[in-house]
Amino acid sequence: MPLSDHEQRLLEQMEQALYAEDPKFASVLQGDDLRLRYRRRLVFAVIGFLAGVGLLMAGVVTGALLGTLVGIVGFLVMLGSVLAGVSAYNRTPRGGETASAETGSVTPIRPSRRQRKGLMDRVEERWQQRRDELGR
Repeated sequence: MPLSDHEQRLLEQMEQALYAEDPKFASVLQGDDLRLRYRRRLVFAVIGFLAGVGLLMAGVVTGALLGTLVGIVGFLVMLGSVLAGVSAYNRTPRGGETASAETGSVTPIRPSRRQRKGLMDRVEERWQQRRDELGR
């Protein structure tokens, strides 16, 4: 639900008062751009994956017990990097969302999955519409 003009003005006045009163605290609350943060995590995940592949290959080339351990560590690094990369990719705001640099929150332009109506809500709405149409 969007804020009214009056509420937006009050919020802006409160923000200005906060910046004037305690600029250090206000800068801590400002936060980073979410897209930049998750893209950075994705880049680190790709680098970690490549390092894991390198460890895995080094383990294969080395052979023996030490090579096996290095290969297992490389595989685990690859697995962790893939999990971190997928998590960062899924959390990155898409084109339908804007990342607010002031609050550090994501504002969806369209309803998110949790905000969408469930099956029973839609069925109930349709039933009510049909009742209204027949009642006229």
